[in-house]
Amino acid sequence: MLREAFLNKVVEHELAFPDFPASFGKVSIFFISDIHRRVISDVIIQNVKGKADFVIIGGDLTEKGVPFPQVKENLEKLKQIGPVYFVWGNNDYEVDFRKLDATLLDIGVKVLDNTAVTFESNRGDQLSLLGVDDCSQERDRLDFALMDAEEGSFKILASHIPTITEKIRPEHNIRLVLSGHTHGGQIHILGYSPFEKGKIKKLENTILLISNGYGTTTLPLRLGAPAETHLITLKRGTER
Repeated sequence: MLREAFLNKVVEHELAFPDFPASFGKVSIFFISDIHRRVISDVIIQNVKGKADFVIIGGDLTEKGVPFPQVKENLEKLKQIGPVYFVWGNNDYEVDFRKLDATLLDIGVKVLDNTAVTFESNRGDQLSLLGVDDCSQERDRLDFALMDAEEGSFKILASHIPTITEKIRPEHNIRLVLSGHTHGGQIHILGYSPFEKGKIKKLENTILLISNGYGTTTLPLRLGAPAETHLITLKRGTER
């Protein structure tokens, strides 16, 4: 259980979409959520460096009791991979969130709090990365994030809590959602846990990736839901 909690695993995914803008070629994202009390291993950084176009932190970067110098160290490590984007998780609000916000700003991390950022290819095609604030405190405003995104762009949404998918409509055209929060159940006894293991799920209106997460909360133990991070490559092609 202790070993599973402290793994430094990078799960690689290749996702094809028929409407992914061909002029982008392939876009690779390093996704890490639920860091909590862990210090990110240099093994992770070296394995991903040079392979990802940007990094998304899917919330719960920290929690009550984690020193800010440790948070800063983790952010500086992730910056070695590429530009870093962050969405708030419920545990991030246990700390001085104004200080955390200032730390993110100082290090050059872009906070997606009901906002979006749009990338444009050399042919003018667009890809928008949207992020919503913590759903558990009803801080999320998907409508604001959608207004901030380019209407005809290929849309990816980062949300700490996966239930944001309940608010997605076909007309939103959000093709992929990246989330964490559940820790994949963290501990499965005889195969049972309140939450299912992390996975990629095809839903009616989008595709959802739920991560087991990198860290733990309460107990530094895992069983049946090992710690993980993700290297996600998006390309044009037939969905499988």
